[in-house]
Amino acid sequence: MRHVRYHAHGGPEVLAVEEAGVPEPGPGQVLVRAEVIGANYVDVQLRRETDPSSIWYRELPGTLTGDVVGTVERTGADVDPGLTGKRVAAVSVDAWSDAVLLDADWLVPVPDGLDAAEASLLPLAGAVALGCLTVGRVAAGETVLVTAGAGTIGHLAVQLARLRGAGTVIATAGSPEKRDLLADLGADAVIDHTAADWDEQVKAAAPEGVHLALDAIGGDALHRTLNLLAPFGRAVVYGASAGDLTSVPVTSVFALRSVIGFALLPYRLARPEQARADLDELTELLRSGKLRGVIGARVPLDEPVRAHRLLEERAVLGRLVLEP
Repeated sequence: MRHVRYHAHGGPEVLAVEEAGVPEPGPGQVLVRAEVIGANYVDVQLRRETDPSSIWYRELPGTLTGDVVGTVERTGADVDPGLTGKRVAAVSVDAWSDAVLLDADWLVPVPDGLDAAEASLLPLAGAVALGCLTVGRVAAGETVLVTAGAGTIGHLAVQLARLRGAGTVIATAGSPEKRDLLADLGADAVIDHTAADWDEQVKAAAPEGVHLALDAIGGDALHRTLNLLAPFGRAVVYGASAGDLTSVPVTSVFALRSVIGFALLPYRLARPEQARADLDELTELLRSGKLRGVIGARVPLDEPVRAHRLLEERAVLGRLVLEP
């Protein structure tokens, strides 16, 4: 089978398609034949980081994360053999392959009528978007800001904020195409975050302040976002695509603001029942069409370099998927 890895850190060209044997599922695992693999921007940061002291650094050879949708071919020990033949989705840290080992505990059943590429948004992107809104305690009528709103997670968060009752949804994006998408997805105000005064534009759209902000950029963008919060406003930070894991000035929280960090694994450990309920809710929203999963690019598994160039150039609206 085909398996994508990299043996040196660097640009997209370090990615290589290799031949590998089909792995056997161990205890608690299933082997899934992939229909699609959803790509994640974080792998761009992991692939190019050369400093061993950085949190983005990974030992070599490196593998690529992804959200795999496919059919269970074999089950390991302590796993229900009845899962064989079932269509599922799950996250893997070694996902770019024809056949992938997945943790059986967090498999998401995928309805037959749901497009595989859209289903790839369930296990991670959708779960993070909905989890951020949950821990951020979004309330009816509140103003919500989503930075990097046209990304894999952001475009879902914009829609979910509205579905959760937000009164005003503001989103930021860096290109006209992405801003047009956000307007089409229902954002009330769409701001160009490449503009020097983007935060002033947000203030004009939300003169009383933002009640909840979801940020995946970090760095200066996060600092500006904190200053946009209303009294008792909350910022939920779930990424740092700018590469800057900045500290938060204490003065930012003295103004009755709070900052919450979100990661999916701790959320699952702390609130497993809620996390599973989130997956059920997301599946139904996608199946019914109430939530729209935007698939911006489909790339063959044989072209991992092109896939990562698209991610690195931020040229994709919504999600990029690989097709074996």
